[in-house]
Amino acid sequence: MGQTRRDLLKLSGLGLGAVALSSLGSRVMAKEQGAIAKADRPLSILILGGTGFTGPFQVRYALARGHRVTIFNRGNRSLDWPGPVEELVGDRNEGNLDALKDRQWDVCIDNPTTLPFWVRDAGQVLQGNVGHYVFTSTLSVYASNALPGADETAAILPYTGEDAMAETMETLRANMGLYGPLKAESEREVARWFPDQHTIIRPTLIVGPGDQTDRFTYWPQRLARGGQVLAPGDGSDPVQIIDARDLAEFTIRMAEAQAGGAFNAAGPDYTLSFDAMLHGIRAVTGVAAELNWAPAEFLAEQGINPWSDMPVWIPSQGEYAGFSTWSNAKAIAAGMTFRPFADTVAATLEWFRAQPRERQAEIRAGISAEREAEALAALRAWS
Repeated sequence: MGQTRRDLLKLSGLGLGAVALSSLGSRVMAKEQGAIAKADRPLSILILGGTGFTGPFQVRYALARGHRVTIFNRGNRSLDWPGPVEELVGDRNEGNLDALKDRQWDVCIDNPTTLPFWVRDAGQVLQGNVGHYVFTSTLSVYASNALPGADETAAILPYTGEDAMAETMETLRANMGLYGPLKAESEREVARWFPDQHTIIRPTLIVGPGDQTDRFTYWPQRLARGGQVLAPGDGSDPVQIIDARDLAEFTIRMAEAQAGGAFNAAGPDYTLSFDAMLHGIRAVTGVAAELNWAPAEFLAEQGINPWSDMPVWIPSQGEYAGFSTWSNAKAIAAGMTFRPFADTVAATLEWFRAQPRERQAEIRAGISAEREAEALAALRAWS
């Protein structure tokens, strides 16, 4: 999930790396499996999705905790699981939820919902048949990024269209500005169907192995190439990210706790600047790379855009003064934990290097080597 409403998601690419992630995810989880304690009480957990970015990590962590897992999706991807997983097939975009009827689970985790009618349809089938509903939302639901350190009590976006239930993936692709309002309306729909038995998790930018957007991956991949690197701003702008594995584990633990309310799933648990992020990545790669910091004014003159051309970065000023400073205190108090940043970088690089050569050659975020070289030459003249 990205955080801005301007350049959020290339929805057609969501989750397509699940099959490629399967073997790496199995290796990653195998390393950690022995250290995972069993839950106090085994639950029956229904995961809507389960084969996208965070879903496979949720499934494996839930199995390691001793839970019984059912996943529901279109059945387009087949993954190997370290234990028994019931797989149900349906298509929420077409309203086909027949496989969920007349079934009961302790908890439902709703991962992929972007459209409010998906929640409505799930509510019609699952109301009274699940003990708790955990909804994966986004920090993009907040109405403003202007206030540093804001928490879960901040106002969320209204939906101002004619009919939220009539919105489709096609209308969303045509107008990405609808992403935040539709996610916010989906949250409200969750509260309508499960008023006293729901949890809302609002992640920041999700990163790590399996991320098909390449927004974070651009930086480990770029620094691993070494040489002169174009870096945005002066390095002081804040960064908030969360490893998909940390988000998955937190989601399962919240399913176990069945605690109500909203939680900002933003990491790390310390202030991370863009300079510290890039130096941390460089330390993991072990490759000589020189950072050339380019002021926001220069980048704007060059037509180099925040977030898309310079991924993960938004200048912390004006309407974005509070961007990447959202309070995560409530989630940390509820048990959210973070693996070392170096682990995230190393696992991301391992996953990316395991992709086909053609995939590696087509990085989906950031700027090309040629455009970067042009900008660096202009920067030297501009300075």
